[in-house]
Amino acid sequence: MKKLLVAFAAVAAFSAHAADTLKVAASPVPHAEILEFVKPALAKEGVDLQVKVFTDYVQPNVQVAEKRLDANFFQHQPYLDEFNKAKGTHLVSVGAVHLEPLGAYSSKYKKLEDLPDGANVVIPNDATNGGRALLLLAKHNLITLKDPTNILSTIKDITENPKNLKFRELEAATLPRVLTQVDLALINTNYALEAKLDPSKDALVIEGNDSPYVNILVSREDNKDSDAMKKLIAALHTPEVKQFIQEKYKGAILPAF
Repeated sequence: MKKLLVAFAAVAAFSAHAADTLKVAASPVPHAEILEFVKPALAKEGVDLQVKVFTDYVQPNVQVAEKRLDANFFQHQPYLDEFNKAKGTHLVSVGAVHLEPLGAYSSKYKKLEDLPDGANVVIPNDATNGGRALLLLAKHNLITLKDPTNILSTIKDITENPKNLKFRELEAATLPRVLTQVDLALINTNYALEAKLDPSKDALVIEGNDSPYVNILVSREDNKDSDAMKKLIAALHTPEVKQFIQEKYKGAILPAF
């Protein structure tokens, strides 16, 4: 009996270690929801996907770089490039998954044209999403930028501001919470969805599907080609995930594969 118990324990220990554990940081919506959707399929392939939810845009990259986590899913390539440059990290894209169009929202006005002179406008305070917000406003003729193709444009690059808009930069996650206190807020779709906004209906204007800001799965150079990571990106690129995104988010989020 003792030998049998020892043998059983050895088999159980082997089984416990047979699955590859993959710890992935994600924003709550839609990233964590998409990861949870593929979790059962990955388990069948021997990958124990552990989703760690974050509500900021800094710690997910920091913790992957420090090897506390294996990967993250919350950002687009321009943001990653800027982060790597600013922080001296070397994180890499494993693959593109979906696009979250950034939109302009107002609880007071139905059209951009209705914004009054001196309207208060809030935009994300990180370099890429702030520039992205300004490019969207420039595209709809609210402002003119020194270089309308520069994705890192800042408030200082505004050359014409006919409505004398007053800009403030705030952390992206806080923008939905101040929507009722300002005239216009430029909000990332994941935070809009968390705040129960419907981008396809509530946004006054929104980016088109020609946007370069596709959300990517990100890891380190040393683990991007691991078997578990390959299985994860393959799972995220299945027809089932495409259907899940299309049906759940109804056009607010677009598959990028």
